[in-house]
Order: sequence, then structure tokens, then C-alpha cells
Amino acid sequence: MAKKLLIEGMSCGHCVNHVTEALNEMAGVSNVKVSLDTKSAVIDAASDVKDEDIKAAIDEVGYEVVGIEEI
Repeated sequence: MAKKLLIEGMSCGHCVNHVTEALNEMAGVSNVKVSLDTKSAVIDAASDVKDEDIKAAIDEVGYEVVGIEEI
């Protein structure tokens, strides 16, 4: 299932890399595309991946998920 994550706190390419790495390390998450311009990420997530777990992974690297929508 494709999801769009709205992420606050990213300001440079290093931020994009941190978020990309955090999402790629999650089991059940693939096709990670993070955009600094839109302050968002688009991912494919298995049905057992919880939104709370996605938020926690992003929080752990210093950024905040302010919204998650299925696309």
C-alpha cells in the first residue's frame, strides 16, 4: 500500500538521507522516495506496518511526521 508522509524539520540533503535510511531500515517498507521540496516521503508499506511505527522511526532520527495518507 502506498503512503505519503508529511515530514517537518528537513532542511537539506543530509536530512533527506537520514529519513531515507530510517525508512529503508524498516521491515515491510520499500520504494522510499523522500522529497525536500515537498517535505514529504512516498513509500510502499506492507499491510502490517503501523503508522505509529513509521512515525517512531522518523522521530528517532530527529524529524516529525505531521501526517500520513494512503495514496
